[in-house]
Amino acid sequence: MAQPAFTIGIEEEYLLVDRDTCALVEAPEALMTALSGDLEDQVSPEFLQCQVEIGTRPCASVDAARDDLRRLRATVSEHAARHGLSPIAASCHPLADWKTQSHTDKQRYNELDRDLGGVVRRMLICGMHVHVGLDDDTLRADLMRQASYFLPHLLALSTSSPFWQGEDTGLASYRISVFDNLPRTGLPPQFQSWQEYERSVQVLIDLGVIEDGSRIWWDLRPSAAFPTLETRIMDVQPRLEHALTLAAISQCLMRMLWRLRVKNQRWRIYDRFLIEENRWRAQRYGTTEGLIDFGRAKIVPFPELVEELIDLLEEDAGVLQCTGALHRARDIVSGGTSASRQRTALADARARGADHDGQMRAVVSHLIEEFHADL
Repeated sequence: MAQPAFTIGIEEEYLLVDRDTCALVEAPEALMTALSGDLEDQVSPEFLQCQVEIGTRPCASVDAARDDLRRLRATVSEHAARHGLSPIAASCHPLADWKTQSHTDKQRYNELDRDLGGVVRRMLICGMHVHVGLDDDTLRADLMRQASYFLPHLLALSTSSPFWQGEDTGLASYRISVFDNLPRTGLPPQFQSWQEYERSVQVLIDLGVIEDGSRIWWDLRPSAAFPTLETRIMDVQPRLEHALTLAAISQCLMRMLWRLRVKNQRWRIYDRFLIEENRWRAQRYGTTEGLIDFGRAKIVPFPELVEELIDLLEEDAGVLQCTGALHRARDIVSGGTSASRQRTALADARARGADHDGQMRAVVSHLIEEFHADL
């Protein structure tokens, strides 16, 4: 079997905030026009008017993705600054109330509002999606079943949404709790073949329930638009380099599973019930607690899990030339995910005597600084 290209594409959703008040702001029409002029189809409005979505071109390597993603982030930041605004890349705004937000007047979003009602109106959340190029449908179906095991690991490393409407939720990723209220979300079903996947999706299309596979929002799905597997479980990252680490892990995982396949081997398929438990632990704790190793029947601390993951993917990272990005997973664990760093920013503001709103604004200011740190 010829080796797939394993190209990667990264999509990110940002929130727009006022640089002085740190409050959410709807994207001015002039801002979106300017962004479209510079970035063309690599930028688009999102469901809520306070959001902007960007997407890299298909990239052969993490280094190429870095250049494109940095350009996209810098361009959004530059144009936003002309309106007194800044993007932040966190999956929930620490202070904002979803009830005061308006959705974008666009056919797709109007249909979502009509079809999903109050559930979709709570979607004041942002995610990060990584596409990995796999141009064989049979391979996509096979790797989707196996890669599901690693989705909690990616969620834990990505967590950036501990706050919701001014309160600490106690979760590292509250975004997942909000998103799971939508239909057709969560871990993907364990289809035995591409044909089984197509038949199942076609049932809903034929009934008029969905128009195509783009209305399926599993944590990992075959893209309806591109020959890719799209990992969707991750919170968006304030730090550019952390986003690239997650992209590198996603890319390496697909190559590792392909490598096993051509040797007539495969990753063990575990019941969704068990993987869901690790998904919950990742959502609740991020990297501060471990995940269950079902083979060893024990909870393994996250620093140990990361070392095992790096060992597992080292060969693939070497071939894909992303060893440095893979190794930075250690930095995420040692330095804390964004959820931990946001809580530290809040604690620092509290220690300085800031009131509740001041503490939350300090978290947003921290997120603004982090977004710009790697540009």
